[in-house]
Amino acid sequence: MGVSKQENTAVVEVPPPNTGDTHLQLATESLRQLLDDTRIPDDIRESLRDDYTQVRGMLDKLEYGHLHVAVFGRVSVGKSSLLNALLGQPVFSVSVLHGETRSVNMQQWQEYSDGGIYLIDTPGINEVDGESREKMAHEVANRADLVLFVVDGDLTDVEFQALKIVTGSHRPTLLIVNKADRYTEEEQRQLRGIMRTRTQGIIAPENLVFTTAQTKRQTVIYVDENGEERESIRERSVNISALKTRLWDIIESEGKTLSALNASLFAGHLSKEVGQRILAIKRELGEKTIRMYCLGKGVAVALNPIPIADLLAAAVLDAGMIIHLSKLYGLPISRNEASDLIRTILGQMLLLAGTVWAVNLVSAALKLGTGGISTIITGAAQGAIAWYSTLVVGRVAEEWLANGKSWGDAGPKLTVERILDSLDRDSVLTEAREEILTYLHKTVKSNPGT
Repeated sequence: MGVSKQENTAVVEVPPPNTGDTHLQLATESLRQLLDDTRIPDDIRESLRDDYTQVRGMLDKLEYGHLHVAVFGRVSVGKSSLLNALLGQPVFSVSVLHGETRSVNMQQWQEYSDGGIYLIDTPGINEVDGESREKMAHEVANRADLVLFVVDGDLTDVEFQALKIVTGSHRPTLLIVNKADRYTEEEQRQLRGIMRTRTQGIIAPENLVFTTAQTKRQTVIYVDENGEERESIRERSVNISALKTRLWDIIESEGKTLSALNASLFAGHLSKEVGQRILAIKRELGEKTIRMYCLGKGVAVALNPIPIADLLAAAVLDAGMIIHLSKLYGLPISRNEASDLIRTILGQMLLLAGTVWAVNLVSAALKLGTGGISTIITGAAQGAIAWYSTLVVGRVAEEWLANGKSWGDAGPKLTVERILDSLDRDSVLTEAREEILTYLHKTVKSNPGT
């Protein structure tokens, strides 16, 4: 076996792509596709106008390489002071008044190399009720690429619940213990241990940071060389070096990826919302279509004196309804597929709602036994049963189509059972009978000689 001669060629190594840039590009393409999707109806775009505005803002943010860092926490833990310390100037409002920050405020952090970092201040979480607090936590997490959750001691129950909401939104979160100068080194060590235990699985140990965000003047009592007590003033200086170091590490290594992740998560949320709105519109149109076929089938059965013709008319109308619904949901099916689906649904209905079909058979026998001469009332009763069966077939078929021509985890039997349970049979049949009677009376009045 011969050995081929290897050519003396240089191997050029292609440098790996910048992961952050790749993530930004993917997120940008995702947002553009969402904005440019021509399949989304104008009325749905209008109903989600604010969300689409945010998407455009995120797209601009990605293109300029901006990163948003939001501070979050209780009133008076020093959120605004912490941001001012990072900025190096008193930009954010700080007051001894309870809850000075009333709305979201954003400022550019010029200290970072490209100036693309924006710091966001938020109101205190304990100034609003539980439902509003949860909503605000979600909004902060959705808007920010990185969250600084600020406390000034061990976590309260309110803080702990809000922290779980923020971290549950998949945004990186630093837990900042501010006003650390109030504790001795031993007390800080103990507090760090307690908080690491409480937040295990929620906050990574390296993301628990102690800071002192505001200069404080303290009165110190000391004894001089003559044994007399004297007072002096000592300033506790700002200490946010650990926070800056951690922020810079994250921004340098993951900043672009974080920005891309935030945009992609929001785009995914909006896509889901758009899908739900479109599905709701389809369901509304589907409900109108089903009721139209219900009345058509009910009247056809009520007016038809021949039992076998009832079954043929019912089958044709039900198949037509399913084909109509399939076009509405953008999942066209053939008449054979529609017939197979009807057989599946009716088979389950016979098992689960035999009494309804027993009434149908009795009324059909009555119609046959009277030689095809039935009263309006008898016809309306039969028509109501037919109306009901078409309603169930339509609802089940719609569920099948909404799931992408699949029964999902429930299966046909459970789906039919759920639809049947959701209908008040007596009221549905009463409604159907009244609709059919109204139609028949109108027919009689307009054709008095028939």
